[in-house]
Amino acid sequence: MDRQFRCFASAAFGMEGLISTELKRLGASAVTAENGGVLFDCSLIRLFEFNLRMHFSDRLFIILSDTVCRSFEDLYQAVYGIDWSFCFTGKEAINISCKCTRSTLMSQRDCQSVAKKAIIEKTKKTTGLQVFPESGAPLPIHISVRNDHTRILLNTSGDALSRRGYRTWNGEAPLRETLAAALVELSPWHPGIPLHDPCCGTGTLLIEAAFMASHRAPGINRRFSMEDLCFSDPSILNTVREKVRSELIHGYVTGITGSDIDPDALELARRHIRQAGLCQDDILLSCVPLQQLKLEASDGVFLCNPPYGERLSDQKNCRLLYRDLHALKDRHPSWRLCAISSDPAFERSYGKRADRKRRLYNGRLECVFYCFD
Repeated sequence: MDRQFRCFASAAFGMEGLISTELKRLGASAVTAENGGVLFDCSLIRLFEFNLRMHFSDRLFIILSDTVCRSFEDLYQAVYGIDWSFCFTGKEAINISCKCTRSTLMSQRDCQSVAKKAIIEKTKKTTGLQVFPESGAPLPIHISVRNDHTRILLNTSGDALSRRGYRTWNGEAPLRETLAAALVELSPWHPGIPLHDPCCGTGTLLIEAAFMASHRAPGINRRFSMEDLCFSDPSILNTVREKVRSELIHGYVTGITGSDIDPDALELARRHIRQAGLCQDDILLSCVPLQQLKLEASDGVFLCNPPYGERLSDQKNCRLLYRDLHALKDRHPSWRLCAISSDPAFERSYGKRADRKRRLYNGRLECVFYCFD
């Protein structure tokens, strides 16, 4: 498992820099950011560790082939040229996904069919096998074709890394966990100073902040597709998982609080806190309207994902809420406030231009992250 591979961390738009920085901090080599993700080199052991630890990436892949394909014959030869013996014994269920963008090859179904045929024919030649029951673990292959540039990728994560395993219901205005972690990272907050989400909903932002404060690996309680493939050694991976788990710092989550007007959302937040492996005392929640919120602490950070209008079909009330956020900030002059919104009128409704802005995506929704110092 020490063999080095060229790998790819997929990213939502605007997250590439965060992922690049995180990979370098974790010890990846040859890290190079590009649109939609980050390239890097590492071993299988480190790749498993990165799956456990990474906060911002969508999925981690091994690049099996990186070439130009302008015909199905090109694609067949690209797939056939891969050494499949390290990840495919002939029993795995071949699971191929495909995405084609502005390319000669635009039929995803045909690309999947050609690729599967190439995998089977290559394996027949190298092993002599004639029967492929596909009764074993999934072999998750992804084909990315963009402007004829074609990558054949092995998905080592399986489900998206945003699926930490603690959230059972998304609420009315969901925020993906990877984006929530990015907002925490991009905000001026750091462990040791107060953090409050005045529109906390089901608690995703607060939980991601608590993970960072306690050095908790986001993926510590879930499985990854690479664990079921033939190249994995369960004893080695379990050792890596336990090493990462041992780095958790208990009792270091302080000053993280949230409030919301919806008691049902707060009950879900408390459930998610428990399911995340955190103590109820780590994150204190209260049912308080934003307009009445007054905190005793000073020099903290308000961080929130208020309703946008597009999602809740109530743009007028949302814009009144943005004004109320400004009033909240005025009641706490030593605090800073950060909010994400897709509403182009956010600053006008808030009543002030942000000191810093960054464009991000919440799913397919283009948003701006505003920071008021």
